[in-house]
Amino acid sequence: MGSQTLQILRQGVWAALSGGWYYDPHQATFVNALHLYLWLFLLGLPFTLYMALPSSMIIVAVYCPVIAAVFVVLKMVNYRLHRALDAGEIVDRTANDFTDQRAKAEQGNCSTRRKDSNGPSDPGGGIEMSEFIREATPPVGCSSRNSYAGLDPSNQIGSGSSRLGTAATIKGDTDTAKTSDDISLSLGQSSSLCKEESEEQGKFSSTLYETGGCDMSLVNFEPAARRASNICDTDSHVSSSTSVRFYPHDVLSLPQIRLNRLLTIDTDLLEQQDIDLSPDLAATYGPTEEAAQKVKHYYRFWILPQLWIGINFDRLTLLALFDRNREILENVLAVILAILVAFLGSILLIQGFFRDIWVFQFCLVIASCQYSLLKSVQPDSSSPRHGHNRIIAYSRPVYFCLCCGLIWLLDYGSRNLTATKFKLYGITFTNPLVFISARDLVIVFTLCFPIVFFIGLLPQVNTFVMYLCEQLDIHIFGGNATTSLLAALYSFICSIVAVALLYGLCYGALKDSWDGQHIPVLFSIFCGLLVAVSYHLSRQSSDPSVLFSLVQSRIFPKMEEKNPEDPLAEVKDPLPEKLRNSVSERLQSDLVVCIVIGVLYFAIHVSTVFTVLQPALKYVLYTLVGFVGFVTHYVLPQVRKQLPWHCFSHPLLKTVEYNQYEVRNAATMMWFEKLHVWLLFVEKNIIYPLIVLNELSSSAEAIASPKKLDTELGALMITIAGLKLLRSSFSSPTYQYVTVIFTVLFFKFDYAAFSETMLLDLFFMSILFNKLWELLYKLQFVYTYIAPWQITWGSAFHAFAQPFAVPHSAMLFIQAAVSAFFSTPLNPFLGSAIFITSYVRPVKFWERDYNTKRVDHSNTRLASQLDRNPGSDDNNLNSIFYEHLTRSLQHSLCGDLLLGRWGNYGTGDCFILASDYLNALVHLIEIGNGLVTFQLRGLEFRGTYCQQREVEAITEGVEEDEGFCCCEPGHIPHMLSFNAAFSQRWLAWEVIVTKYILEGYSITDNSAASMLQVFDLRKVLTTYYVKGIIYYVTTSSKLEEWLANETMQEGLRLCADRNYVDVDPTFNPNIDEDYDHRLAGISRESFCVIYLSWIEYCSSRRAKPLDVDKDSSLVTLCYGLCVLGRRALGTASHHMSSNLESFLYGLHALFKGDFRISSIRDEWIFADMELLRKVVVPGIRMSIKLHQDHFTSPDEYDDPTVLYEAIVSHEKNLVIAHEGDPAWRSAVLANSPSLLALRHVMDDGTNEYKIIMLNRRYLSFRVIKVNKECVRGLWAGQQQELVFLRNRNPERGSIQNAKQALRNMINSSCDQPIGYPIFVSPLTTSYSDSHEQLKDILGGPISLGNIRNFIVSTWHRLRKGCGAGCNSGGNIEDSDTGGGTSCTGNNATTANDPHSNVSQGSTGNPGQGSGIGLHPPVTSYPPPLGTSHSSHSVQSGLVRQSPARASVASQSSYCYSSRHSSLRMSATGFVPCRRSSTSQISLRNLPSSIQSRLSMVNQMEPSSQSGLACVQHGLPSSSSSSQSIPACKHHTLVGFLATEGGQGSATDTQPGNTLSPANNSHARKGEVIYRVQIVDPGQILEGINLSKRKELQWPDEGIRLKAGRNSWKDWSPQEGMEGHVIHRWVPCSRDPGTRSHIDKAVLLVQIDDKYVTVIETGVLELGAEV
Repeated sequence: MGSQTLQILRQGVWAALSGGWYYDPHQATFVNALHLYLWLFLLGLPFTLYMALPSSMIIVAVYCPVIAAVFVVLKMVNYRLHRALDAGEIVDRTANDFTDQRAKAEQGNCSTRRKDSNGPSDPGGGIEMSEFIREATPPVGCSSRNSYAGLDPSNQIGSGSSRLGTAATIKGDTDTAKTSDDISLSLGQSSSLCKEESEEQGKFSSTLYETGGCDMSLVNFEPAARRASNICDTDSHVSSSTSVRFYPHDVLSLPQIRLNRLLTIDTDLLEQQDIDLSPDLAATYGPTEEAAQKVKHYYRFWILPQLWIGINFDRLTLLALFDRNREILENVLAVILAILVAFLGSILLIQGFFRDIWVFQFCLVIASCQYSLLKSVQPDSSSPRHGHNRIIAYSRPVYFCLCCGLIWLLDYGSRNLTATKFKLYGITFTNPLVFISARDLVIVFTLCFPIVFFIGLLPQVNTFVMYLCEQLDIHIFGGNATTSLLAALYSFICSIVAVALLYGLCYGALKDSWDGQHIPVLFSIFCGLLVAVSYHLSRQSSDPSVLFSLVQSRIFPKMEEKNPEDPLAEVKDPLPEKLRNSVSERLQSDLVVCIVIGVLYFAIHVSTVFTVLQPALKYVLYTLVGFVGFVTHYVLPQVRKQLPWHCFSHPLLKTVEYNQYEVRNAATMMWFEKLHVWLLFVEKNIIYPLIVLNELSSSAEAIASPKKLDTELGALMITIAGLKLLRSSFSSPTYQYVTVIFTVLFFKFDYAAFSETMLLDLFFMSILFNKLWELLYKLQFVYTYIAPWQITWGSAFHAFAQPFAVPHSAMLFIQAAVSAFFSTPLNPFLGSAIFITSYVRPVKFWERDYNTKRVDHSNTRLASQLDRNPGSDDNNLNSIFYEHLTRSLQHSLCGDLLLGRWGNYGTGDCFILASDYLNALVHLIEIGNGLVTFQLRGLEFRGTYCQQREVEAITEGVEEDEGFCCCEPGHIPHMLSFNAAFSQRWLAWEVIVTKYILEGYSITDNSAASMLQVFDLRKVLTTYYVKGIIYYVTTSSKLEEWLANETMQEGLRLCADRNYVDVDPTFNPNIDEDYDHRLAGISRESFCVIYLSWIEYCSSRRAKPLDVDKDSSLVTLCYGLCVLGRRALGTASHHMSSNLESFLYGLHALFKGDFRISSIRDEWIFADMELLRKVVVPGIRMSIKLHQDHFTSPDEYDDPTVLYEAIVSHEKNLVIAHEGDPAWRSAVLANSPSLLALRHVMDDGTNEYKIIMLNRRYLSFRVIKVNKECVRGLWAGQQQELVFLRNRNPERGSIQNAKQALRNMINSSCDQPIGYPIFVSPLTTSYSDSHEQLKDILGGPISLGNIRNFIVSTWHRLRKGCGAGCNSGGNIEDSDTGGGTSCTGNNATTANDPHSNVSQGSTGNPGQGSGIGLHPPVTSYPPPLGTSHSSHSVQSGLVRQSPARASVASQSSYCYSSRHSSLRMSATGFVPCRRSSTSQISLRNLPSSIQSRLSMVNQMEPSSQSGLACVQHGLPSSSSSSQSIPACKHHTLVGFLATEGGQGSATDTQPGNTLSPANNSHARKGEVIYRVQIVDPGQILEGINLSKRKELQWPDEGIRLKAGRNSWKDWSPQEGMEGHVIHRWVPCSRDPGTRSHIDKAVLLVQIDDKYVTVIETGVLELGAEV
């Protein structure tokens, strides 16, 4: 701790004050002495010249050339030295030979020389580095600086005159050199050519490599061609690999050399003779005298083309001496800045701005700025990154030049003022005193540079430029926040161009004649264009990259062609194309809308409405904007919050989903959401433009008058003010009404004399209010964070800082005001109660564009995929869910914000989305008119203890709190208690909504070990594996080609023998169902006994069935493939299939595609590798899903039809892939309905296998709004603590939980390595045009194409309507759908209803896709979300157990999605189709009990035929049954079958159509409701309705409240009581609404007006209630 403190004081505090100089005890005396003398020279030179010479230009003439000469020499020598070290030209000089004879001899020996050599033991050239071991660990600032050394190119192994010398000796405290091991790592390939030394020295240009903050600046990547030409063939072995070598410092022993050379893993080395054993080599290293004779290494430093000197230097020492400038441009820039600092500093000195001691202080500032160009402060207090920051070195000289230039300009302005006076709000800005005061302020600021840079008040240069452009664009031109430096410059330039274009019109209009009743037409044109340009600019994103990409794709479409050999060519990200389409649609829409807006507002303005109706019009507009703004931005958001005004315990305006336990559909559009959209539309598109135009008309003449600003300046101010007010109103009108109302009240009634026309008043007050809102947020953060009653001390320092900060409260408020003025974060120092101001940052905050790079097979080496399985930790695998969440937000966020679902929002706001396992921070950066740019930061699924405590704080409710101070008297109904209301007001966050619906994936993970623990379960898996292979080979389109392949026939010749048996020891009778115990293997005969029927059925489903007898080639191919697949599984399991761990290892290896053909009998597969990719791999993946289904219905797949349809359905609706496969990510981002994977988790000592199942559905999130200044302050504090103060304590106090500020969650969301989020999204832009519900309200984008399509479609509808009107009884709807349905009454639900559609089964030849589910189909009517289709069986709606019932399902005409869907009913009956259905269901195989019940119902209701419902097409119906059921009785049959089969019919009720308890029993006419009698009262669940765990999902909230002891009062159910069943919960149901929480069915029975929940075994069924 002490050494770290001293290190921070040296490298942090003292270096920041001096500009980079400090004493480093880890460096040699020469380095420290040179640093000291150089710093003293830079300090003393200007001071001496000023004191010795008169104050004239002589000082400048002497000082600047000297500084230029010094910097040119130092930079050139430093650059050339690094080039010399890069070249690696090393010369050996012994202690007895210091002449140049050896150098001349070496130059003459061209056959053993190369100009750019990396040593003979590295003939491949390439990458070299030397590692020096010191007595003490170097400081953090130098830990990344490694030395660079090589060997003498004249050394030849096997030559008696060669020696393996040491690298350059580093003189430390003891002047001794340490040694390090020689390590080689094979990286690439080179050739072994020897050429003469005639090639010029190549240029070196390497990039800066950083690893954990290390500057790998010594890495030299040379071209292979250049390396090949510099190699001498004098070594015994020329390596065929490029190596990273760490050369030794001392003479190595013979075994070390042999080891180092063998580590290159070169095959040629293994084949050649090891001549390291030669006598010459042994003689060379044998004598101790020669080994003791030291060999010094020198680097060649070329002075002239034929003259060089030896430099006894190494890379580490050179990097410790001066910073490296890699490019020539960097050196030139550094020299120019040093000269500019000297010039401006000397100019200010001779002009007498500094006197006495301040001259020395100013010379100290000059020296610090110049010294930082040679040796910068690393890390700087304002550096945003670990390690060496090359940009930060230029900060001090650039800021010094800006300040000096500003001082000179202000002084010049104070002495050369014109007679024209510029006065605003009583302040004369042309007063010389104002200029002099500003100049003195800048002088003081410049003298305080050491303190300013130590505290870190000024950012690095690029951050400052981005911040300055963004702030000017927002506050002056009304722009939005920006996402990068390029975007800031682009947006700023666009604003200037717009002002320049509008300025000409405004100036020309102001030059025209004005009077009280006449406004020039040119000014009306200006107003119309001003509104149109403002509207267009507000709708464009600041990031031009998408626009440039769109232009490029339209102009140069062929530039986007992909490499066909790229393995990721098929995996295409849909987001870039979607963004380009959105931008294209917006541009086309703006082309039309801007013209309409310009013409419309020109017409309004030219109509003199703004002159004739004054002054009544402006007061009407002010009243209107106040009322609409108050209702839209205050009343509606408050009544929709979870805790309105922190007084009510629930929202006053609730959504449909508020009381739903599990949401199955998209959020329902509510009336107050539509009201919010329309009010917002009217406010920003009508009211605010009218107000601005009104003020332009009434204020323009006064502003341009000579008494105010005159015409030139007045026209500029009018243009800027109008543009700013209109753009900000279009983009973010949330708080505009407050600004308008306050400005009107203040300048119209309170201080009318100070008004500078309402236009300028609104302009300046909008800037002021923006800063006041920011100040308010900062004060709220400070109050909340340091409130004494909720102190959360994370360390002992926090306890000390809390009382220490109290006396400095006044300073804290001053800091808050200053930081609000400059928009800088106010961060708690080390997380304590002491607040300090950080440096300015843009709204984006983070300077680096850090995005999570998911580790998968597309960015890892194949060897690592096969051996180490990279990216197998949970965080990497789970990051895909946050990426999908980002895509979902990209689609819907902007629309949801406009609908008011996130409450009020503004630029820079931060929200937290919290779900069961997802916790993400959403940072809104840019907010435009119909667009939002955001960044999502996903936290760990299983967070730390502190994170869990804060997650509990934001998810737990306070509605049940009954505290009032120290007692608990309760609370008023629907209101919060006093304690709860008080605590909610002292939080830096608030819950906006608890039911925000967003599309996502529900995650289900099952342990693979528990599912495969016993041998019988492994045998089931192997059986499905074999059947999967057979399915895929028989359904493949290449089957005929494979059967005709002669190579395959030859390889399978032995398998064709009927008596053939494969006795491979990997086969096991415990897991292979077709194992032949007599022959101790898998024979062809035993294989046919088990699988021939399945092969026959699969072949029969082909379009052209093939011969499938026992001797057919198809059976032979299936047999060979199945044997190969199982042998591959055994090989991957290390032939230990009986061991569960080995079996799972092999199963996972095959699942990810790691097939290793180890038997010569299986080499026939190489004739076509598509067999492995398209047959065996899908087979093993499908077997896992079928094995999962086996647990729900063990005997279901014994029927080949059911199994076949299940595989077909899974192929269509399920993506099965390894999570490291890029296809997995592509499927998730493409919104595939279901996915399955086998995950191998190796994290925190765990090693387990999980089966991961994802089902796309609608997830429910809690939206928590966090004080944005709290987030910015905590982020800034973490960056300063970890980067500048280097606090590496993982349990530091600043990340301990603080529930009032969510300190841990916010700090953990920082960019890595400061925080530890598992996913950080790129900056993503969401457009309102992609939100379907919003388009239903406002309509889609208006473009020429859409207008044309609207006219054409309207014309066609009119024609259809007229045609239908000519027919008797016709209507438009029937003509639109091609005729009416044959359903009686025409009241059935149409087939276009998205809630009533199910996927259709496959007809034709299934299974011919490229892989199992890798390309999920795109259906026009996807199944409703929230339903897991992969879990249902084919007969789930009709039959469950009896094989006889399967025929009913297969012969019925009901539509179903293969084995997933049950019969879906709407509130009016079954789903109809477009055609009339007269098919009937056979009763031939129904149980007698059902037949008797059905006949009874037919007798009781003979007239119920009017309820006929049309059904969708399915399998062909059976018309030959002896007894049939009419279509009107289909739902009756379902009721019977549900009772018999153990599962009720699944119904899809539309939202909002929940039936009341009174009418529930009569909701569906004709549906059977059976009665039961209670026989065991002990099985009644009396309190299940009040359980906090919410085990059951109730059909109605009113029923739940009445189905328990709390509602029964004195009544209790007794044995013998009878009632009818109104709901049923079944174990393991995939429908949450019918899922039981135990392993038995649970019934909801209505007895009179009471509701009883009872287990099914506690009742006796009495039959149907008729």
